[in-house]
Amino acid sequence: MGLGAGSIVIISIVALIIFGPKKLPELGKAAGNTLREFKNATKGLADDEEDDDKKKDKE
Repeated sequence: MGLGAGSIVIISIVALIIFGPKKLPELGKAAGNTLREFKNATKGLADDEEDDDKKKDKE
């Protein structure tokens, strides 16, 4: 269930029609910032979990 080149082109055209060419860069930037924050949050949770595991091993 992958996206082929044709599917990506169709999605891009529909996005251009719905949002317009001026709004797309803003939407892309917002999506990138959201993904970055999510990645940092999940990394922080994984680091906390590893710290807890290390504390348990020392006891």
